Amino acid sequence: MKDMTMTKKTIIFLPDGMADEAVAELNGLTPLEHAATPAMDSIARDGRSGTLFTLPEAFPTSSEVANMSVLGCDLPTEYCGRGAVEAAGRGIPLGPDDLALRVNLITVEDGINTDFSGGHIDPADALELINELNDSFGSDKVRFHPGVSYRNILVLSGPEFTADIKTDKPDDSHGEVVPEHLPLAIKAAGVATTELLQQLIKDAPALLEASSVNKRLVAEGKPMANGIWPWSAGKAGNLKTLKEKYGISSAVISAVDVIIGIGRLLGMDIVNVPGATGYIDTNYEGKADAAIEAIKTHDLVYVHVEAIDEVSHAQDLKLKLQAIEDFDSRVVARVLAAVDDDVNVAVLPDHPVPLSIGKHTRVPVPVAVRMAGVAPDDVAVFNEEACLNGSLGNMKADDLMNLLFYKRNCQI
Repeated sequence: MKDMTMTKKTIIFLPDGMADEAVAELNGLTPLEHAATPAMDSIARDGRSGTLFTLPEAFPTSSEVANMSVLGCDLPTEYCGRGAVEAAGRGIPLGPDDLALRVNLITVEDGINTDFSGGHIDPADALELINELNDSFGSDKVRFHPGVSYRNILVLSGPEFTADIKTDKPDDSHGEVVPEHLPLAIKAAGVATTELLQQLIKDAPALLEASSVNKRLVAEGKPMANGIWPWSAGKAGNLKTLKEKYGISSAVISAVDVIIGIGRLLGMDIVNVPGATGYIDTNYEGKADAAIEAIKTHDLVYVHVEAIDEVSHAQDLKLKLQAIEDFDSRVVARVLAAVDDDVNVAVLPDHPVPLSIGKHTRVPVPVAVRMAGVAPDDVAVFNEEACLNGSLGNMKADDLMNLLFYKRNCQI
């Protein structure tokens, strides 16, 4: 273990999906360039900037991959699939013969995936639908588990079920024909899994459309959550904890199972915030206050906000600008005003979600890091273009975590 005697307390602000591309309606600026973000700009002005490549080619363009990259995981040896990560987030134990998948409740119209979030279905309605799916399709081999809103989990139990399958992301397949994106086996061992998943996908709509939940939603003029989309299968992972890798105590603040699951697998303490929804109505101030308290007893606090990602997938420019400014003023500014200057802070998205396509891309994300006692570089604002000129350069893999918890002790 390297010398940890100079390790500083650090808060990482993670606005999910914030990075973007030039938008014509904003005169060629990105939403981040256009939005008022004085708090994030202050981190860049008082610190050093660069980029981080979080979605390497060999892995899905998914949030679990990106956030594992940010937190210094070794993806080739530690990646275990979204389903297993979210199962950990829900506290669902997985045995050696259990296969976990994320399963979205989606809206299907004329065979087309018109909404990967089922209209951002209310969690209580989603729970009722998941219970109905279990009542009809559940068995000792098939079990649906509720998550948050449209984000749920399917666990298949038995040695015949394997991760040797290909599944597409529902948010990458928005507006496309569902039967063209069915799970497929990539090896003979995956055939039993894909056959069962395809059958569930085929049978679920009739059950869901007959539900009193969806009948009420239709009467209210809202979209039905009348389909399921299982994806990102995996088995229980074996990640090295942050304590093992960096000798630090850590905590994570998030509303969504994928980030909570990563936190649990990395040995981080989970800080629950009442009113954290994973959407634009989340309790921003509650998350900020939780971070202020958590940094008193932890070396690292990871503050994740999902809202920007959700509105980016919806390709809603107005809400993306609002969500960015809310994150800056109600989370980042509130925390910076409350913590001492000797607390290190970093801000970065996990991946881009350009409004033009509403999907994740593999473009490196901007990073700004303010470290006590380290002179700033010449970058004065935080955005995609400005950070390209920062002194941190083009980081990848565990470079950011090494900067914060290893390299700062010997070379900056």
